[in-house]
Amino acid sequence: MSYTPTAIQSHRTEREWRDEIIHVCRLMWEKDYLAATDGNVSVRLDEDRFLVTPSGFSKGHLKPEQLLVIDWDANVVGPLYGANRHLRPSSEIILHLEAYRRRPDIRSVVHAHPPMAVALSIAGISLAQCMLPEVVMTLGLIPTTAYATPASPEGAQVIAGIIEHYDALILQRHGSVTVGESPWKAYLKLEKLEHTALITKTLAELNRLNPMKPDEVARAVAWREARGTMKDPRLASDFCNVCQVCPLGSPGQGFTVASQSDQ
Repeated sequence: MSYTPTAIQSHRTEREWRDEIIHVCRLMWEKDYLAATDGNVSVRLDEDRFLVTPSGFSKGHLKPEQLLVIDWDANVVGPLYGANRHLRPSSEIILHLEAYRRRPDIRSVVHAHPPMAVALSIAGISLAQCMLPEVVMTLGLIPTTAYATPASPEGAQVIAGIIEHYDALILQRHGSVTVGESPWKAYLKLEKLEHTALITKTLAELNRLNPMKPDEVARAVAWREARGTMKDPRLASDFCNVCQVCPLGSPGQGFTVASQSDQ
C-alpha cells in the first residue's frame, strides 16, 4: 500500500510514525542517498522513548514491525518476538540521541550518505556558501563537521555546537544529518542538501563558483526574518562571516563555516 506524507499531528500513533519512517527509508534507498545497510532514521515518541531503524538492514526493504523502540541509553525497551527478537539499533544511533539532547524542538533525525555531499566534503569544497537563494531562505548555511570515526562516541561529539543552530549538516567523509518535526520534513532537507551539492559540484567543474552578492543574500535573509523563520541570532552573524552580509551581524562572531581544506 502506498504511503502519503501528511502534516505533522500533535498526537500521532506509533504505527503512523512507523509507516512514515519506512516511507522515508524507501525514498532514501531509491534515490541512492545510502548504500547497503547504511543510514538510519529515528523519531522521538515521547520524553524517554525513540523509534529507530535496526542495524544490518537495507533501508529499502525494512518493514514497520522491524523498527525498534529504545531509551536514552540506546537500550531496546518493550518486547521483541519471533524473528525480530535479535534485532538491535545501529551503533550510530548515539548521534541521533545527541541531536535530541541538544535540540528539544525536533521530533526526527535522518542520517544518510548522499554521495555528492560526501564527495565534496572530501574534496574540501564547502556547502556553507550562499549559492542558492532558496537554500538561504530555508536551510541557511550547510556546515561540515570535523572528521570523526563513524559509530564512535567522537562521531556524536562532532555535531556539538553545530546541530543546535542548523537543521542540515555534513559529516566529513561520512554522510549527512538532517533534523525536523517529522521524518518527512527531515528527509526533504536531505533532498535539498544533496541537490545543493550537485549544483556546487557542477559549478566547481565549470570553474564558476560564484556565490550570491551580499545584497542578494541580505534580501533573502530579510525574507526569512520577516516570516520569523530565523530565530537564532547566531545564524545572522554566520551569514556576515561567510557571505559578508555585515548589516546582519558583527564580524568575527558566530560559527565559522569553513571548507575542509581549512580544517
